[in-house]
Amino acid sequence: MTQTTEPLSTPTEPFVAAEPQEPRSLGAEELAAALAVGTGLLVGRYSADLQSGRWWWSDEVSTIHGYAPGEVEPSLEVLRRHQHADDRERLVKESLAALRSGRTFACSHRIVDAHGRNRDLLITGQARRGRTTGVDQIVGYVVDVTPVRRQAVEQQVKRAIDAAYVSAASIERAKGVLMAVHGIDEDAAESLLVQRSGETGAGLRQTAAQVMAALASAPGLGEHAAEQVEEVFGAVVPDRRPHMRDAQLARRRSN
Repeated sequence: MTQTTEPLSTPTEPFVAAEPQEPRSLGAEELAAALAVGTGLLVGRYSADLQSGRWWWSDEVSTIHGYAPGEVEPSLEVLRRHQHADDRERLVKESLAALRSGRTFACSHRIVDAHGRNRDLLITGQARRGRTTGVDQIVGYVVDVTPVRRQAVEQQVKRAIDAAYVSAASIERAKGVLMAVHGIDEDAAESLLVQRSGETGAGLRQTAAQVMAALASAPGLGEHAAEQVEEVFGAVVPDRRPHMRDAQLARRRSN
């Protein structure tokens, strides 16, 4: 008995590449959306002639370094004066490597401007070669990225503060439960919570959060506990004259 092998199936429709689209004009809003234009940054230009040692930079570079336009003569000494001490050695190594290779470079470093403020900069550079002298000029841009760095730090701080508030709230609620259940004061409740969290090995914050989450999903602490809580609420006596807003809220809740 002979077996026949069917040929492998092949696509019936050949792949057709998409037709190139004709270039069209772009509006300002469309271009801004495509480039994801966000935080505005101060950008300046500079150039350095390696043969003569002369520097030139735009007014924006002076502003970035804390000077009014034309207040200081562009020079290597001005740049060295404002370099952050912690970044100086790294910046020299990166710059030397770029100059020797003649490649385009970009690096970030910090400066201390004329007013004593720390600023974060992004420096780009392109070597220009002479016909016989090799690299004889460096041109590039200086971008002050301090606002972007500040925004990132502020977001990190906000997240840390939010997490701290959540953690503190869980711990305080857990202490309140221990105070109510065991009839102890706040200091004793905190000591007990620390002790129990040490026994679990989960840490104070995680222990408090997990305990409160479990209690929140539980059906309650029983009829006796509910009655005791109601008695406590019933015994509340105001120690001051209520504000008008407090009285209005109380009336709304009673209706």
